[in-house]
Amino acid sequence: MGLPEDIASLEHDLRELIIKYEQYFCGVEKREPLLLLEEVERCARRYQNVAITNTMMKFKYQSLVATLCVHRQKWTRTNRLIEEGKYTRDRFKMSLHEAEAAQAGSPADAPPPAQAAGNRPDHSLERIFQQYRAAREACNLPVENVTREMIAAAIERQKPAILEKYHCKEVEFAVVIEGGKPRLKARPKRS
Repeated sequence: MGLPEDIASLEHDLRELIIKYEQYFCGVEKREPLLLLEEVERCARRYQNVAITNTMMKFKYQSLVATLCVHRQKWTRTNRLIEEGKYTRDRFKMSLHEAEAAQAGSPADAPPPAQAAGNRPDHSLERIFQQYRAAREACNLPVENVTREMIAAAIERQKPAILEKYHCKEVEFAVVIEGGKPRLKARPKRS
């Protein structure tokens, strides 16, 4: 195979490897795709000490190697978080299972654990919480110290002022990024 075919093969295999890792982290794949990772790394090292004269091919090769390096660091970090039990998707699944178990064991007249502060449905709070965490990640801010309780408290602080100011019955919240920082914005919900 020539250089263009090898680069096209590297690009295809790298794309497939990224998809396999995402499936692994989501729980679709049960095993980490280590064989495919090894194959992609071997292909990436093939032209490491070779002078590529075609500028376009050289740029494409270097871009693919850089992409592999960035993703490999992300995968290593995510695997470390999984091993430490701090991976957010796993914690979210665990909290769902705990809530289901608590709900199954609770009496019928007790309020379900799916209610948060202010009788707000948990799915709405969870949506805002996930959006806020994603916004913090997009702004390169730490997300470890952000909790659902913090978001619920912020919502409960803002809610009475908005209800009084706009004389409305409902308030909806959205996450926006202002000045490089995520913020919770409240606005009256129109019926």
